[in-house]
Amino acid sequence: MAKKTTPRRTVRQSPKGGGKTARLKGRKAQAEADSEAAHGELPQWTKAEVDEAFRRFAAANPTPRGELQSVNPFTLLIAVVLSAQATDAGVNKATPALFKLADTPEKMAKLGEARVRSLIKTIGLYRTKAKNVIALSRQLIAEHGGKVPHDREALEALPGVGRKTANVVLNNAFGEPTIAVDTHVFRVGNRTGLAVGKTPLDVEMKLLEVVPERYRLHAHHWLILHGRYVCVARRPLCEKCLIADLCKWPGKTVNAAPESA
Repeated sequence: MAKKTTPRRTVRQSPKGGGKTARLKGRKAQAEADSEAAHGELPQWTKAEVDEAFRRFAAANPTPRGELQSVNPFTLLIAVVLSAQATDAGVNKATPALFKLADTPEKMAKLGEARVRSLIKTIGLYRTKAKNVIALSRQLIAEHGGKVPHDREALEALPGVGRKTANVVLNNAFGEPTIAVDTHVFRVGNRTGLAVGKTPLDVEMKLLEVVPERYRLHAHHWLILHGRYVCVARRPLCEKCLIADLCKWPGKTVNAAPESA
């Protein structure tokens, strides 16, 4: 009797996704493909391909938004600081109670480190983060009149704030076309070949170089969401990918959609 096999799933892309079907190759081929991507060996995208990819992202989700909950620039800053090495969902469970008590630097500083620590203890590295939250609140009061600065250098000078956090705040709070590179954007950039780099800064600089200006404001949101829900780390959902036919990752195959589909 012939051995029973389970067919691979293939789902036809919508016309906006190129009218293609995609499926994963075997685990060994995927591992080899990830190795190629990690070493920057994937083919470069053309300008037309980059433009088409972001056209599709924009058509599918015209006004993407970050998933961290906040009520003003200050609470956005705090939420992003708390999200380091933590999930947005986990941060969103802890911050409503915190922001109800303290939605300004003055209120946060008055709340104190011990109280902040007790409110965010479900978040990873909560002790260090509570210390940074109080320190940056006091620095905002002392140096910026209690306002979140619209300036990268000033933001990065705050305790617990790095380039990624500054980029998120500049983009979400002030409408700057910055591109924040987290683990999802880093993975998508390298795996697809869209923006290959050894470090998050490398990927950020490459994205700023290749992403058309008209798409730059929302680019990191589209890429974060794509990495979080489609181009996931362990088993990318290539069969649902809007840009499968453009992606250079050799761990998947893309075929023309059958005429009868």
